[in-house]
Amino acid sequence: MGFAANRFASLKRDWCTMLPDSTDQKWSLRLPADCSIAAIRGVYDLIRDAFNRQSSLEIDCSDVAKADVTSIQLLISTAKSGHAQGRPVVLTAFSQSFRNTLRRAGFTSEAPIDHPFHDKKDGS
Repeated sequence: MGFAANRFASLKRDWCTMLPDSTDQKWSLRLPADCSIAAIRGVYDLIRDAFNRQSSLEIDCSDVAKADVTSIQLLISTAKSGHAQGRPVVLTAFSQSFRNTLRRAGFTSEAPIDHPFHDKKDGS
């Protein structure tokens, strides 16, 4: 197994929690602590895998300790792809580090309710 494959397997095993919600076809994915440019390929693979599994996806951002504009771009792209396909993508539980990255990227807490970076608490 190559370095990238080992890194992906490690990320998936250690930080990825995909749990089916018994009430619908929604899956929850917990992002890893490192969502910076150095780790973004592995994060992309995790999100792609989860996105391809079910009709909707909830992404828990509570463990994110390191993030930058690449993770913001990836999540915007994921939300737009989901919207275009009629497959909701919901971001939940923003860590303080993730909030700071959003703020530096120009997103404010006053984002519209349907915006991907509107802070949804526990999927609500």
